[in-house]
Amino acid sequence: MTAAARTKIGFLGSSAPSSPHHGSFKKFIPADIEFTFMQESGTHSSLYDAKGKVDALIGQSKELIAEHGWNGLIISGAPKEALNAGMSEQVSSALNIPVALALRSSVAALKAFAAKRILLMTPVDDQLKKMYYDYLAAFGIESFYPPQILRAHTDAQKLTSDDVETMTRKALNEYPNVDAIYFQGALLDPIPLLDKLETDLKLPIVASNPAMLWLILSKLGLSYNITGYGKLLASWPSVPAGPF
Repeated sequence: MTAAARTKIGFLGSSAPSSPHHGSFKKFIPADIEFTFMQESGTHSSLYDAKGKVDALIGQSKELIAEHGWNGLIISGAPKEALNAGMSEQVSSALNIPVALALRSSVAALKAFAAKRILLMTPVDDQLKKMYYDYLAAFGIESFYPPQILRAHTDAQKLTSDDVETMTRKALNEYPNVDAIYFQGALLDPIPLLDKLETDLKLPIVASNPAMLWLILSKLGLSYNITGYGKLLASWPSVPAGPF
């Protein structure tokens, strides 16, 4: 497949297509990619509501793929993978197009940077952080994370870029012996900071949204040089060997 073929990518997440936090993602989507944001069916009052919903998600994905003619699909939301063991394999085997999920894409990106010890920055509660820790550990990645400071993960939307930078630098002072920083959760929105922090801290930084875009386009045989949004998109490394 070539970029000239007008590749179509779908994005399926818990938020409405018009949600403000999709704004950062839209900025680094290549102009020759037709990209469609869609919202999952059903209501979700808690991040934990995703447990046991994989079959329904697959059913909706199949309908949308048939309707839109997508070449690849991004399914956002790390809690889904953490709460549903084997979700990545289940979704990939059920759908007839390449798929990228938040945690698995981020693992691939961290491995592309040969990161084995990482600082995990995420707005979710400590229970989910521990589940992320276990997920990453299964791929040989040890993670360190600061304790929960937000009353709810949605409070991350109130943070400014300066707030996020201050939190990150403070956490890195507490856990300095890491190979990379990993931001999980679009509400925290580290995208405007990626270049600055990578330069200042001299560490590669993986954020889940760029990681998902990098992985899905790589799976489709596409490669880009997207500057201004971190080393991953700018250098576009090859996807490492593994079940990604």
